[in-house]
Amino acid sequence: MKKKGRGLDRLAVYRRDLAVLEGEARLRSLSGRRGIDFSSNDYIGLAQAPRMVSATRRALEHGVPVGAAGSRLLRGETEMQARFEAEAARFFGAEACLGFGGGYVANFAVITTLPQRGDLLLMDALAHASTHEGARAGRAEVATFRHGDVGHAEDVITGWRARGGRGAVWIAVESLYSMDGDRAPLDDLMVLADAHGFLLVDEAHATGVYGPQGRGLAHHLEGRENVVTLHTLGKALGGSGALICGARVLVDFLINRCRPFIFATAPSPLMAAVGLESLAILRDEPWRQATLAGHVAAFGAEMGRRLPQVSLSGSQIVPLIVGPNAGTMDLAAAVQARGFDVRGIRPPTVPEGTARLRVSLTLNATRAEVIRLAETLEELWPDL
Repeated sequence: MKKKGRGLDRLAVYRRDLAVLEGEARLRSLSGRRGIDFSSNDYIGLAQAPRMVSATRRALEHGVPVGAAGSRLLRGETEMQARFEAEAARFFGAEACLGFGGGYVANFAVITTLPQRGDLLLMDALAHASTHEGARAGRAEVATFRHGDVGHAEDVITGWRARGGRGAVWIAVESLYSMDGDRAPLDDLMVLADAHGFLLVDEAHATGVYGPQGRGLAHHLEGRENVVTLHTLGKALGGSGALICGARVLVDFLINRCRPFIFATAPSPLMAAVGLESLAILRDEPWRQATLAGHVAAFGAEMGRRLPQVSLSGSQIVPLIVGPNAGTMDLAAAVQARGFDVRGIRPPTVPEGTARLRVSLTLNATRAEVIRLAETLEELWPDL
């Protein structure tokens, strides 16, 4: 029988775990915004854009509720959410879209619902945590392939087929990786998907930034029956929530079989109104994409001149690999002290030994501030 009473420290296991994290310089804590934004995912500056504020105000004035007050299958269905999903399907080029409260739950929902028993879920090794958690909870067999290595993905499929695998292969990737800023080889992966099953593309960090009018890096693949994409609203689109886009039959299957959809409160109707305005801004204001591309080019040129030994991603997400956890956080603190909100990223978010600064380029910084950050990094880097 377990010991009961005042002498029992029920919290000891949690204190020990936190102490281990602290000893490894991996203890996290919440800290507010400080300095110029080089850490958010508000890539094209929509989160506080005047048009977004006005759209929110208009929606409230016209009676759009803040909360859905129920699941979509009960009383949570709203005209605004249906309008947004229909418009998003047209915008992204999919047969249908289905909204979720956030990107993490949307990714988890798809992976635990669409791949069936006897199928293979094949993930890029650096796929998002939500993909890995969905894989653990899902029905399909699970395997990974080396990051961005299509040849290795094909080898894994070949081996699985040789061992008797007969189901569909679901290849899960991010179009633009959140911690490395590099792109998935989507066209080559599409060839594999056409031969073996489906391609799941998380466009979270590409939506609003890449493709015609910000339609994403997989825009040319949208509309195929074996392509499912995820577009988040909480990054470049400036709101919160997410959309799963794909064939109508797959969306209908999610509505009927997806537990994170059936048993969850519906997304905020107010965020659907915000999403509609985000799509309109992407159509009307192409200068946002162009300006961000200019920031990326300017930062790349400055870093190439000042710190040529540091590899760059070529996107708005720039990982600056430091290595040791403590050294990474010391450098982040020094950069923050100069007025730049740059955060350190440590394992398990990234692989062991690759702790880094994650520089996020957004329209919340000017071109001059982008250049000043490069100057600051040059000054502080040798102090490691």
